[in-house]
Amino acid sequence: MKHFKILYAEDDETLAFLTKDNLEQNNYNVTHCSNGKLSLEAFKEEVFDICILDIMMPKMDGFEVAAEIRKIDVDVPIIFLSAKTLKEDRIKGLRLGADDYLVKPFSIEELLLKIEIFLKRSQKNGIKKSVYEIGKYHFDTENFILFNETEKISLTQRESDLLKLFVDNKNLVLKRQQILTSLWGDDDYFMGRSLDVFISRLRKILVNEKGISIENLHGIGFRFTM
Repeated sequence: MKHFKILYAEDDETLAFLTKDNLEQNNYNVTHCSNGKLSLEAFKEEVFDICILDIMMPKMDGFEVAAEIRKIDVDVPIIFLSAKTLKEDRIKGLRLGADDYLVKPFSIEELLLKIEIFLKRSQKNGIKKSVYEIGKYHFDTENFILFNETEKISLTQRESDLLKLFVDNKNLVLKRQQILTSLWGDDDYFMGRSLDVFISRLRKILVNEKGISIENLHGIGFRFTM
């Protein structure tokens, strides 16, 4: 069962704790950010299935965050949670590309239902993120390239698939057998040697990216940190 990833931006600590706890009890993987700037930074670094944004936040308000998110990803569902009840605010939020707007105080049951509806719709429509941010690079998974303003690096499909698997599971331990089975459907010795070659090449490409590494956990597997 996939644990969907939620970006949750809310500066009210008590409300954030209660909402995050309820979402996690319903098997969602929640990244909470206490201001708009942090939430936008988190979105640029990670792949989320849905975004839940408060409007009145420090650093950047929810409207600003949503506008920036839509420049990066036009499809990811966005739900606003706000104490602002004016019709104009609701219209503004929807015009920015939000999928819904819940007024505080809201019921957690209603929020859970909205999340379920939008995630099902996203899955049905086959929406997926195809361009990721990896350090100074943009990673285009459909065209197998890493690029920035001055450089373009072509990857093989297998290298691209491996890098995407790492990015989708960043900071998590991936067992060697799990990687081999995911990419090749098998975990025999020769596939394992190929995996080592691909990992070596990805390490060379990303060697100058500060904070990014592919850690070898002896006898277990690998962990991609970013």
